[in-house]
Amino acid sequence: MSPKLTLGALDTRRSTPTRQLSTPGPDAAQLQRLLQTAVRVPDHGKRVPFRFLRIAGAARAMLADAASVRLRERDPDASEAVIDKLRTRFVLPPLTIAVVAKLGIDEAIPEAERFSSASCVCLLLLQAAQAQGFGAQWLTGWIAYDRPFLEGTLGLAEDEQLVGTIAIGTPLVAAPERDRPDPATLVTDWQPR
Repeated sequence: MSPKLTLGALDTRRSTPTRQLSTPGPDAAQLQRLLQTAVRVPDHGKRVPFRFLRIAGAARAMLADAASVRLRERDPDASEAVIDKLRTRFVLPPLTIAVVAKLGIDEAIPEAERFSSASCVCLLLLQAAQAQGFGAQWLTGWIAYDRPFLEGTLGLAEDEQLVGTIAIGTPLVAAPERDRPDPATLVTDWQPR
């Protein structure tokens, strides 16, 4: 593939809103192929500081129910619209992949570098999904930081962190382009002080 085609593909990345994702999602072989691309991230020290949780089939509604219960515990005044939005995050897309950073003690590789590797997995998974004709969206929100939910519901260890959930499915609409920053306005030349 020519560099021009590769950059063109990268430049077309869009997030497809979760509410616009439907069936079919990736089958087992397609998912394996997406993950094969997603793990090709910078990984200082070859620690593989990430893992995946697949949320598919009946598990989608079960996780939506558990998340709704936890939201009501956190915020008894949460509106039905907020709860519905949370539920659809897991119920509408045919597949959600939770990307989990493994951040245990490591004397050689700082935690921030390992978390960064796991974050890169999320971006590559988005790119891979789109390259295979799927739509995808990377989400975080309160569930990414709520330890009772992470440990009690998702089963994360104390030294693990949810980097995000990647919803994947067939887009119902073309994801719109949005304004992007002009890189020329973001670059300055370093000067010695």
